[in-house]
Amino acid sequence: MFKEFQNKKRRKMSEICQALCTDPPDVAVLRRMAISEGGLLTNEIRCKVWPKLLNVSTDELPPEPGEALRENSKDFQQVLLDVRRSLRRFPPGMPNEQREGLQEQLINIILQVLQRNPQLHYYQGYHDIVVTFLLVIGDRLATALVEKLSTHHLRDFMDPTMDNTKHILNYLMPIIDQVNPELHDFLQRAEVGTIFALSWLITWFGHVLSDFSHVVRLYDFFLACHPLMPIYFAAVIVLYREQEVLDCECDMASVHHLLSQIPQDLPYETLISQAGDLFVQFPPSELAREAAQQQMERIAASTFKDFELASCQQRPDSILRQRFRNDVRCDDHSRSILSRTRSSRFMKLAVMGLTVALGAAALAVVKSALDWAPKFELQIFP
Repeated sequence: MFKEFQNKKRRKMSEICQALCTDPPDVAVLRRMAISEGGLLTNEIRCKVWPKLLNVSTDELPPEPGEALRENSKDFQQVLLDVRRSLRRFPPGMPNEQREGLQEQLINIILQVLQRNPQLHYYQGYHDIVVTFLLVIGDRLATALVEKLSTHHLRDFMDPTMDNTKHILNYLMPIIDQVNPELHDFLQRAEVGTIFALSWLITWFGHVLSDFSHVVRLYDFFLACHPLMPIYFAAVIVLYREQEVLDCECDMASVHHLLSQIPQDLPYETLISQAGDLFVQFPPSELAREAAQQQMERIAASTFKDFELASCQQRPDSILRQRFRNDVRCDDHSRSILSRTRSSRFMKLAVMGLTVALGAAALAVVKSALDWAPKFELQIFP
């Protein structure tokens, strides 16, 4: 078993290396590698692949921050407080001097991105995302990648108000309803809302997961996918905890307390696969009517093409029907999800073959990501 794992790892590393060495790099392969089991494997590989996923040139990194950076920043005091509270985000046992140096770099990255993009507004939790990039790829490259991320994937969180963030959270319940109406109805009766998932969403789970390897694995996945993928991942966590939720008292306080305490031993690869499947089966455009509290055109995520706009190349239903015919092997959890779905939705899920295997659905998600990734510069908000 161990030998098989090592061989599989070597094959994957070789495939990543080949994709990086082509001219231009094969971003489609890199995205598929980031999504597939194990993600990008090492931080050394992430240093090379993450810039490609975000279309960032490593030859044009931002300049070193000037001495007046902190003096001229209205956010400096809040950033300083948040960074000082971020001790647990650094590896245990790290010497104080090294950690303090990284915290200074963390402050500089945040302030430099905000200075260069005055349309962006700092939010508490932003530093949890930035520190992940800092620890993986270093301060100069982290500054460039965080800047691109902040003007695209994170753009809605960096508005003056939380209106657009709340709008994205509003996708959570419609996703759950599509898969498990019983669980959805229970959550509605409890009036728990979606605030329990706020820190998950705005930190890409960096604030709530204690194992750094799990955090970077999710970052591989999110960087390779549509900007709304974190809300799909939040949905599969809730679905995975179905029995815990249904066994809970049906009131807001009890359910909120349960869901806000995220388990640390989640089956991450299974959940990543299920989130990809759900994105293919229920793309954002299908859920927009239920989720909308404001017009879709007003949110930054709507500037990205969802899977439907890539369907001219390969229809998601035909992909998944083929997979269903060739390999109908749902695990027990997936079967139990299907059995509880309303009859009209049951047929749709059954035909599409909801499984935990990363196959055609992962490729479909890659196609969705590639549809918008090369057009970043045309889609940025002013």
